[in-house]
Amino acid sequence: MRFSQDFAPPGQGGRRPGRGRAGARGPLGALAAALALALALTGCGGGTETEAPSSAAAKATADRIEPLATTPKPRLPVTVKSADGAEVTVASTDRIVPLTGGLSEIVFTLGLGKQVVARDITATFEQAAKLPVVTRAHDVSAESVLSLKPTLVLAESTTGPAEAIDQIRDAGVPLVVVAPAKQLSDVGRRIDAVAAALGVPDSGTELKTRTQSRIDAARKSVPAPADGRKKPRVAFLYLRGSASVYLLGGRESGASSLLEAAGAVDAGKASGLNKDFTAITSEALAKAAPDAILVMSKGLESVGGVDGLVKIPGVAETPAGMDRRIVSIDDGVLLNYGPRTDRVLSELIAQLYPEDGAGT
Repeated sequence: MRFSQDFAPPGQGGRRPGRGRAGARGPLGALAAALALALALTGCGGGTETEAPSSAAAKATADRIEPLATTPKPRLPVTVKSADGAEVTVASTDRIVPLTGGLSEIVFTLGLGKQVVARDITATFEQAAKLPVVTRAHDVSAESVLSLKPTLVLAESTTGPAEAIDQIRDAGVPLVVVAPAKQLSDVGRRIDAVAAALGVPDSGTELKTRTQSRIDAARKSVPAPADGRKKPRVAFLYLRGSASVYLLGGRESGASSLLEAAGAVDAGKASGLNKDFTAITSEALAKAAPDAILVMSKGLESVGGVDGLVKIPGVAETPAGMDRRIVSIDDGVLLNYGPRTDRVLSELIAQLYPEDGAGT
């Protein structure tokens, strides 16, 4: 099983460890390895997990893409270097298949959504919801992709299985691999890479500028520390109650740069957890001593909401557990590091500092 932010359906995430392309492993791919180990010990688990309640406005914002106002004008053919080292020539963007939700988000925001003919199961936003899904059990189905006669396939280095990627390329379909996101600084790079493959570098520059401007504005909404008030320590927990998987994020979890941009301290990282994730224990939580806990909305729902979360050993004894201070962000956008990252950051800030009216 691979990690996904979203459980039913999965959100943006990496593939099974060892099943994707060789190369850099993003935070979601790293979590895949940790999750695979946990599942090997606990079993995959069953049941259908539903989404945690959230405000209608926040849900609507999270589930929609805001395309650029200007119409993209592809300049093709174009030859680009794929993240796996291949030189790929793209002659047409008439039929695009992005194989992760994050890549789909960028394509749609660049204004080429009408040319997208399929989606990965992790693309859950409204404009892509009715597209056919080309994954099976969270792995790419080469046969499904090829049946749609794509003129361009976009993948990440964590996309797999490797055999499916090879089969698509062997069929003569241009396939461009984009390096996965690891932190806030990767947002512009990924937009540039996708825009280059689509032959719309000018639109890419416009989107990158818009996105960075909005991220900067969100960061400015972090309230100045009051006298004597320390930065909140926030622990990122990955939860999957149906499989009894409970993980504490560390330096390489992918959440650190978001937390730090929100004026917080990554409690797992600060406690000395230098890898990506570790199993939650009372000792690890006591050392992290979080003032707040960050979770994905479906993960929170999977353990029975806040009431269930504080029953996980060690949680109730933390400052966050005692105050029931839980920050829940939509699964499909939390770690995407794409055009909607400013919304994630604003929501994170708003929930961390409600008394200051932040993030609004």
